Amino acid sequence: MSDWKMKRFWETTTAVEVDGGYTVHLDGRTIKTPGKAALIVPTRAMAAAMAQEWDAQEKEINPNTMPVTKSANSAVDKVSVQFDAVADMLGEYAGTDLLCYRAIQPEELIEKQAAGWDPLLEWCAMTFDAPLMPVSGVMFAAQAESSLTKLRALLDDMSPFELTAMHDLITLPGSFVIGLAALDGVESPEALWEISRLDERYQQEQWGTDDDAEDMARIKGEAFKQAHSFYEMCQI
Repeated sequence: MSDWKMKRFWETTTAVEVDGGYTVHLDGRTIKTPGKAALIVPTRAMAAAMAQEWDAQEKEINPNTMPVTKSANSAVDKVSVQFDAVADMLGEYAGTDLLCYRAIQPEELIEKQAAGWDPLLEWCAMTFDAPLMPVSGVMFAAQAESSLTKLRALLDDMSPFELTAMHDLITLPGSFVIGLAALDGVESPEALWEISRLDERYQQEQWGTDDDAEDMARIKGEAFKQAHSFYEMCQI
């Protein structure tokens, strides 16, 4: 396997306005996506955040320290060219939403789930006229088609950049409703991430913490917050 790594080759990094939006120039040259498309983003705030990421690179470029650039690359190279397929995939999460699948026992966990998850389901029903019904157990239970259609339609109005953010806001917690709640500011991203981990936290209380699992959850939690930040950059 090759040990080649891309090295820093530029001196100056600037966020600039161009036809169709904003981009980053490295010594006056427009950055490109891995697919070789010009990386043009919708807002100055997003371009400025990308410029900071590029300027922070030292001898070797580390993509893992460039979350805004990585998300923008995905929006251009992947989501924009298969928007409907991505939206359809995300829409399916509403039909199997984490918040709808409840424990059969013990009573303490049942009560915790009701306290943490019922308010978000009630908010979804009232805000979008799209009720999703909680069920006991892990067996699949179909939700009302009218609710699923309304929730899926919300994605059609998004830009590829917004849908890129929505991808992580839905898939990381496994909940369409939590993704929507993050966009609407129902709770902070940190609070919503903890709500999604209610079952895990309960198991930790009973059996102790698995350090590896907790490390993975921390990484996913940071990605969830970064996705929320990326969505907000689309609005500025």
